[in-house]
Amino acid sequence: MTVQTEQVSKNAISATQAWVQSVVVGLNFCPFAAKEVASQRIRYQTSEVQSLQSTLETVAAELEELDQHSEIETTLLIFTKAFAEFYPFLDLLDLANQLIGDQGYEGIYQLASFHPNYCFADVQRDDPSNYTNRSPFPMLHIIREESLERALDKTANPEKIPERNIQLARQLGTKKLQQLLNKCIHSDN
Repeated sequence: MTVQTEQVSKNAISATQAWVQSVVVGLNFCPFAAKEVASQRIRYQTSEVQSLQSTLETVAAELEELDQHSEIETTLLIFTKAFAEFYPFLDLLDLANQLIGDQGYEGIYQLASFHPNYCFADVQRDDPSNYTNRSPFPMLHIIREESLERALDKTANPEKIPERNIQLARQLGTKKLQQLLNKCIHSDN
């Protein structure tokens, strides 16, 4: 790894950690994240690969990493050089989900996706609700399904979480949410 690549990786992890702390936990977009942040059980892993095949190999390696390390609750796989465009990123998400099934991990792990240009279907690009899934870098969140099910069982009305997040995002507005995201991106500068 070159010094420049190492610095890009450090900056990406720093920005992502700032985003998790100030947006995901700070706005309570994910009510389960605070516990994992506090216990330092989140793996922040960057990937500089650019080909689709190499990316899928990286996803497979992260699934194996989680298999081998039960002390890691979840992984945020951060792409620093690839998938800057949102729609090719969605293609990656489809293929990564297919990989989970092909590798026998269905029911064990699932993916959530985050992207700087995230846009929900049937929602305007500038709608604040998109910020519930906007992040400093394109990333896949690999989640242990068993842990998610336990967390959901302990949460009253978990089906209302997305609705509450959308309402909060719309109350805050696009400008405020973009400012929060920008602050995370420039957290080390």
